[in-house]
Amino acid sequence: MEWRDEGIILGTRKHGETSAVLEVMTRAHGRHLGLVRGGRSRKQQPVLQAGNRVELTWRARLDEHMGTFQAEPIELNAARLIDSAIAVYALQTLAAHLRLLPERDPHAALYETLAILIDHLNEAEAVGELVVRFELLVLEELGFGLDLSECAATGTVEELTYVSPKSGRAVSRSAGEPWRDKLFALPPFLQRGARQGADLKAIEDAFRLSSFFFARHVYEPRGIDVPDARGGLLMALRKFYAAQAISHGDTAA
Repeated sequence: MEWRDEGIILGTRKHGETSAVLEVMTRAHGRHLGLVRGGRSRKQQPVLQAGNRVELTWRARLDEHMGTFQAEPIELNAARLIDSAIAVYALQTLAAHLRLLPERDPHAALYETLAILIDHLNEAEAVGELVVRFELLVLEELGFGLDLSECAATGTVEELTYVSPKSGRAVSRSAGEPWRDKLFALPPFLQRGARQGADLKAIEDAFRLSSFFFARHVYEPRGIDVPDARGGLLMALRKFYAAQAISHGDTAA
């Protein structure tokens, strides 16, 4: 058995004294594992870093075997991202979400989105919004997507301000006002036709929204915990926005 594909490295683990088990998200073969012989060598280690995009050749005697990888670099993104706590935590969070999917199950949209996100993970202002959008896409790929296109109660597409925890559908301001304490806020950057970026409050609201549906549909049924990296990401984003606020305050003074 043999195939060639493009992939983004999610992580590695040691195997024996010289080899490594490589975990990648591929364009056509989904999340896939394979053994890289000599993967812990000085030559291979810089290539086999999370976030790098590689050209892969996979071989195995039978399709159900783990098989072996040969990996050639296309883009070495890890060196660009390693100095940013936000980027590192974000990449770890994205990888944890992809591990919720069945191994070897193709998800081309997730691969393309992951590739775009990695290009922007060193842009701290954009990371929170990008990760939340990726989370919503993962929920959709798992069959638990939210419907933020129109009001669940009235069908209107205007002033969508809330999200129902029961249905996962958007609710307009007027329809949701009597039950606002029981609804999630729909962050402005996720609203229909939104053009504004996300501030810290919007990011925290968005993380709270996606957290609830991940817990209900994925974490609790599977008996697993929220990835630690996700909490680390949110903390790093809070520190970033706090520093930004202080910097802007000094400028204004």
